[in-house]
Amino acid sequence: MKDIQKITISIKKSIKDALEIFGSHDGLRLLVVNDEQENFIGIITDPDIRRGLLRGLRLEDDISSIINRSPIVAHINTPREELLHLASQHNIHEIPLKNDEGKIVEIVSVANLIKPTLYPNQVVIMAGGLGTRLRPLTDTLPKPMLKVGSKPILQIILERFKQQGFRNIFLCVNYKSHIIEKYFGDGSKFGLHITYIREEKRMGTAGALSLISNLNDDFIVMNGDILTDIDFTKMLHFHKQNESDATMGIREYSTQIPYGVVNTNGTKIISIEEKPSLSFNVSAGIYTLNPKVLQLIPKDEFFDMPALFETILAKNDYNTFSYLIEDYWIDIGRKEEYDRANSEIEED
Repeated sequence: MKDIQKITISIKKSIKDALEIFGSHDGLRLLVVNDEQENFIGIITDPDIRRGLLRGLRLEDDISSIINRSPIVAHINTPREELLHLASQHNIHEIPLKNDEGKIVEIVSVANLIKPTLYPNQVVIMAGGLGTRLRPLTDTLPKPMLKVGSKPILQIILERFKQQGFRNIFLCVNYKSHIIEKYFGDGSKFGLHITYIREEKRMGTAGALSLISNLNDDFIVMNGDILTDIDFTKMLHFHKQNESDATMGIREYSTQIPYGVVNTNGTKIISIEEKPSLSFNVSAGIYTLNPKVLQLIPKDEFFDMPALFETILAKNDYNTFSYLIEDYWIDIGRKEEYDRANSEIEED
C-alpha cells in the first residue's frame, strides 16, 4: 500500500510538480488529485502528462486540463474478485479505493490482487455439536461430516477459508470427533494447519475458546454447520477498520404473520394489515473477535456466544459491531435446510 499523502497532488500544482512526484516513486502509475478543500476530483497518469505535452502544454502549466475526472474507483470494502473484474473490464493496473466519505485511502495494485494473500489470523470452527435435529443422519456421523454434494460440510468450509488465505485452523470437536480427526488429520493434505481442541463436555460456542491458549490476534469464529459465500477477509477488514473488539455477523430474517393484523387505539380500529411480514437482524453464527474478550469467558463452563456478547455489551470499554452478511448463507442444522443445500448444489 502506498502512502496516499505522498502521491496526492493539488489541482493548483503544475505539470512539472506532477512529473517530480512520478520521478520520486518507482513503479508509480497514477497520482490522486484533490481540490483546494481536499476533496477527491480525479487522477493523473504518466500517459495523461505525455498527451498534454504533445498538445502543446508547458511544464509550468497547471494540471487541471489533464486530469481524468471520471476514473474507475471502488469502495475500500469491495471484494477482491470484484476488483479483479473491474481491472480486467477496463484494462487498468491500479484502482483507487475510497472510504464512506469519498476520500481516497488506498491504491490497490492488480499485481498484488493476483498474488495469494496469506492471513496469520486464526480461524476457530465449532464442530462438536450433537446434531440432534438431523437424526438419524447424525447417529453415525458428526453433523459437520454430513455431505453436501460430494464433500462433507466441514471440508467445504475449510476449502473456502483456504481460498481466501486463511491457513491456521482450530477445530473444536466433541461428538464422534475421531471421524473428523481421521478425515482431516493435521490438515496438511488440505493445505492447512489444523489443531484440535477436544471438548470433554459441552462447552458452548464461546466456552470452547477458553481451551485455546494461543489466540494472539483478531480471529474468526464460525459454527461448523454453515455454508456461506461470505468474503471473510472483508469482514476481518471491517472489524479492524472499526477497531472492534467483537464483531457479529448478522443476517436479515423475515417472517410472515399468517393473519390479518389489527392495529387499535383502545377499542377503536386504526388500520388492518393483511398478513404482514416482519424483519429482524439475527446472528449468522460467524464472529470476529479480539483476544481481549477471552478474559470474559469463564473457564471450564458452558458459555454460548450470545452470553459473551451480552457480557461485552454490559461493559463500557469494549467496541461491539454488527456486520451484515448479504452473501449466500444457509444453516445446515435442520433437515429441510440440509436437503435444500444439497438440491442447490445439484442445481449448480
